[in-house]
This record gives sequence, structure tokens and C-alpha cells, in this order.
Amino acid sequence: MNSDQKPPLKELATRFLTSLPPEERTEKQGEVYKFTRWCGWEKSFNELRGPTIAGYAERLSPSDTDYGKKLGIIRSFLVHSKKQGWCQTNLAVHLKAKKPKTRKKAATLSAVAPAPEAVTLTEESYAEMETELKNLKARSTQLIEDIRKAAADKDFRENAPLAAAREQRGHVEGQIKELESILKSAVIIDREQKSRLMVNPGDRVTLRALDSGEELKYYLVSPREVDPTQGKISTVSPMGKAIVGQPQGAVIEVAAPAGKMSYRIESIEH
Repeated sequence: MNSDQKPPLKELATRFLTSLPPEERTEKQGEVYKFTRWCGWEKSFNELRGPTIAGYAERLSPSDTDYGKKLGIIRSFLVHSKKQGWCQTNLAVHLKAKKPKTRKKAATLSAVAPAPEAVTLTEESYAEMETELKNLKARSTQLIEDIRKAAADKDFRENAPLAAAREQRGHVEGQIKELESILKSAVIIDREQKSRLMVNPGDRVTLRALDSGEELKYYLVSPREVDPTQGKISTVSPMGKAIVGQPQGAVIEVAAPAGKMSYRIESIEH
């Protein structure tokens, strides 16, 4: 490839997607274009630096159900680009998943750790989470009993029920802690607030990018309900924070390496 040509990212993204089988192309297209739009449509790979790639990974939330999958999609695009000679270095090395802090470090910082960020919920969502929490606690109690019974089996060589019960309880306890944290910091919106012509959690919002005219549809949900494949984004994500509380017709801005990206709120469905 002639290095003087330096094709823009949007062109290379299209080349990459075209090289994929139809089903895989459909699966990866949305995330690849989000990445290129974040970095800058007209930029070339020669202009990208490690901090830009790392910054994209940082903006993704590990609580997203497809967090690992989304990182994998961008990583495959960057690896492909290196193989094709579109970029001189392997930028994929900068795309690292967030790692949880160690217990020792967390304990050291506990005295100055910030309070959990408030999550805005409707009355219905709050009630649903309370019910789910109650069911999970009941499930945890049952698993404790299952563990006790399985542990009574003296033959530990192949005690699959014991291992399974312990694994399930660990998963359930994780869900319980997450729900308790959300409910503790939740801010409930009453019906009067819900009826106002402003964006609230649970609403479906249609945005239009002012630079490209692209139309985006999002469903604002709690962090636990995030599902990028269905357009469900968290109310505490950068985009969610910018949208919540804004009226129809408002122009919002979201920071990106390519500069601030502006969107207009076209419609709100409560």
C-alpha cells in the first residue's frame, strides 16, 4: 500500500467489514463504526496513538453484557489492519479490559473511596429490583442448604453437587451485592416527573448526529439491564448522563478523541 495515500478510518472499516461473511459482518458492523466515529472518521491509522485506543476501552462499561465481545470486535479490526499493512504497529495491544482492584488496594483506599454514583430509577423498576433481590436472597439460603447436604457426602473425589452449589452461590451472592448497591444509591422518579417532556430512565430516545445526520435510537436502562444489541444503554454511561433530564429538541455533547460529538434529541417515548 502506498504510504502517501493514508486512507481514512471510515474507508478501512468498510474494507474490513466487506471481507467478513454476511452474518459476522452484521454482528460487528455497529461496534466497528462506533469505534471509527469515536477516533475520527477522516483520521488515518498513522494518526492514532495508544492513549486513543485505550480511551475507547475505558469508555466501555464492564457491566455491559457484551463488554468482552465488544472489545474482541475492535481487537479483530485492529489485528486485521496490522496484517493488511494499514497501520505500522499492532494497536490492539492498547485495547485492554478493565481489571478489578485487588482487595488489598481496595481496603487501603476504602476510607477515601467515593460513594456509589446515584442511579435514577422509576418506581416500577425499583419495585422490580426489590422483588428480584428478595428472590435472590431466598435462592442463596437454599444453596447454603444444598452445600451443607452435599458436604455431608464423605466421598470428595467426585462431589460434583458440592462444586456446583458453591459456584452457583458465588454467582448469586455477586448479583445480590450488585442489586443492593444500586438500590442503596437509587434516586426514584415519581409519576409527575415521568410525565414531563424530558428524558427519564426507561424512555426510548431518538437522536440525530449533527455532523453526519445519522439517526440513533437508545433505550435508557439501569446498569444491570444494559444490552447494546438492543440499543439499551446505562443511565450512568457518558451518553446516558448527557441525555437524562434533557427535553426534546435539546442538543447534547459527548466527548470523544475526535472532538465533542453533538446530537439533537429528536423524540422521546415514555
